[in-house]
Amino acid sequence: MKLEQADNSLLFSTTSIPDAFFTEYFPQASGDSIKVFLYLYFLSKYGKDIKINDLSKKLNLPLKTIQDSIKYWEGLGLLIRKNSGYEFANMQEIELHKLYNPRVTQSAEQIKNTEKNQYRAKAIETINNEFFQGVMSPSWYGDIDLWFSKYSFDEEVMVSLFRYCFNRSALHRNYIQAVAEAWSQNNIKTYEDLDKYYAQQEALSKMSKAISKKLGLNRQLSQYEEAYIEKWVNDYGFNMNIIELALKKTTSKSNPNFDYINKVLSDWHDRGLKTPEAIEKFLADMKQKNKDIKNIEKKTGYNNYSQRSYTNLSDLYANTPDSTN
Repeated sequence: MKLEQADNSLLFSTTSIPDAFFTEYFPQASGDSIKVFLYLYFLSKYGKDIKINDLSKKLNLPLKTIQDSIKYWEGLGLLIRKNSGYEFANMQEIELHKLYNPRVTQSAEQIKNTEKNQYRAKAIETINNEFFQGVMSPSWYGDIDLWFSKYSFDEEVMVSLFRYCFNRSALHRNYIQAVAEAWSQNNIKTYEDLDKYYAQQEALSKMSKAISKKLGLNRQLSQYEEAYIEKWVNDYGFNMNIIELALKKTTSKSNPNFDYINKVLSDWHDRGLKTPEAIEKFLADMKQKNKDIKNIEKKTGYNNYSQRSYTNLSDLYANTPDSTN
């Protein structure tokens, strides 16, 4: 009697995936990409050969989705193209290089600064516990060290950076890097700087809403319109009282726009007009000059346009109502 044992190796086998996959790649990948990755990773253990079309049928995914998913993982360096197909990279080695390379760039001064490193370690521990449930990937430590060095953020700002991105469901490196760059360009280094920046942004938001309401705009302002407002407030130092005077100059315009308002406010800024009183006086003088010219033209019957050369924007204030009306 011949006894044979059934081949149950596939039934009882397991596919081991490094934790680095879940900490580094899983949160940002799409569901379809993860589905493709896991099945390919499973097949690679057995050295199986499968065609893209067959894979599409097996996973019940469109062919383009399969192709895009493979390109996605290839772009991240987890799939390496070979002549005969693909090979999976060693995720632990990738993360080890990420962890090692940034740390060798630290200066001796940074290493010796024990007190500073203690505060920094506490901030990193807070980030780990608050945003990564205590299982932050080792590669994040190197990135945080580099951001500390590059942007000179204090510990509270660094924690606030992660909290800002976490609250927007965008806790991935590219987004954090972009926000950090924006904060740095606004000269944020301490929490006091950040608090001042938040207050400034809130003031700009209120200003934008007030201007939209004054102009009767039932839409969100464009990026360029927001940039105009930021210039009027931050660069020119104008408050709403002054900006509203410019908004009133649009009442005679059939299609008022921010470009026109910007020309008016820029003209006032160039003339050094910094208060509503100074602007009111300038507008009154401008109106009187326009009246005087019209009276002269009416009496003489001669249109001497050269008399209007008292301003390089002669048409800017022409035929507009007085702001006091």
